[in-house]
Amino acid sequence: MSSTLKQLVSPDVLSQNARNHIDHWVQKYPKDQKQSAVIAALTFVQEENNGSLTNELIEAVAGYLGMPKIAVYEVATFYSMFELKPVGKYKICVCTNISCMLCGSQEIVDHLKVKLGINLGQTTPDGKFTLKSVECLAACCGAPAMQIGADYYENLTLQKVDEILAAKE
Repeated sequence: MSSTLKQLVSPDVLSQNARNHIDHWVQKYPKDQKQSAVIAALTFVQEENNGSLTNELIEAVAGYLGMPKIAVYEVATFYSMFELKPVGKYKICVCTNISCMLCGSQEIVDHLKVKLGINLGQTTPDGKFTLKSVECLAACCGAPAMQIGADYYENLTLQKVDEILAAKE
């Protein structure tokens, strides 16, 4: 990394662990294509920051990868897995794309809204749950589906949803 780029990234913004992780991913690509590690970099930095990205973190990733800030913002705002504001301990992502919609995902969303007392895009007052609609979880055969953290839940019913939430209580 050039000394100019190093000056753009405050040493306190990205942890050494994050830098090591990003460097690991950068090595997987040709030297002139290190920006290809942007999704892996943002994912790791978000995890380290309790599930969301700040402007400062996005800009630090841009500087570290030698990318224009706007290019990294475009990635962070395009993909539903990235959050630009704090989220709950458990982010519930309900697929509302066509297969899930036809199999009852709206009923699942409505049930969760009532059960949690929040709307889509909101977090419960205790900071435990955030409810989000996503376009596709690639689980069409198991529709309706939702994701909480790294766990996928398929063939959902209202009873299954209640059991899943009870296990998170």
